[in-house]
Amino acid sequence: MSKRPITVQAAAALQAAEGLGAVAFGAYTGVETALGAALDPVAAIGITVIALAGGLGMLACARGLVRADQWSRAPAVLTQLFALPVAWSLWQSEQYAFAVPLGAAAVLALVTVLSPPSTAWLLEDHDEDDGAEDRGDDAGRDAERRDAGSGETGERSADGDAAPKEPRSLGRRLMDRLKEQPTKR
Repeated sequence: MSKRPITVQAAAALQAAEGLGAVAFGAYTGVETALGAALDPVAAIGITVIALAGGLGMLACARGLVRADQWSRAPAVLTQLFALPVAWSLWQSEQYAFAVPLGAAAVLALVTVLSPPSTAWLLEDHDEDDGAEDRGDDAGRDAERRDAGSGETGERSADGDAAPKEPRSLGRRLMDRLKEQPTKR
């Protein structure tokens, strides 16, 4: 697997920090509601549920970014786009201690997750690289040999072995499958 860019690590860390903050806020609101301190218990329960679910979702996105799951990029961007109006609302209500860190984290997370190194790494196909080196067993090495001998790339080195192939992106794999499908006449 190729080395994870620092921009992906930063985006995941920022996403995880926001997720932990949302979970902590949800837990705090839930405890306050359970103790009877909430002015409007129905609204407080709703806020608790939304904060806990949102925080857990952000933590899942952070994990997805670290694992190079392609699905994690869009929700990570969306959560940051939702965090910006929340930060602005906090700013307008003069809660600067919450507004500034949330706004800064949202902008930095957007910049890092949308940066070219992050985009390239998240769109790269990491599944084909996971062979024997992750499992450490003979089955993984056998699978690599089969893949290398299948001639997918059609290139052979001078000694007859298959040349190492470049990992194919998800888009390339889908296009290859479409080309393999029979066409209707």
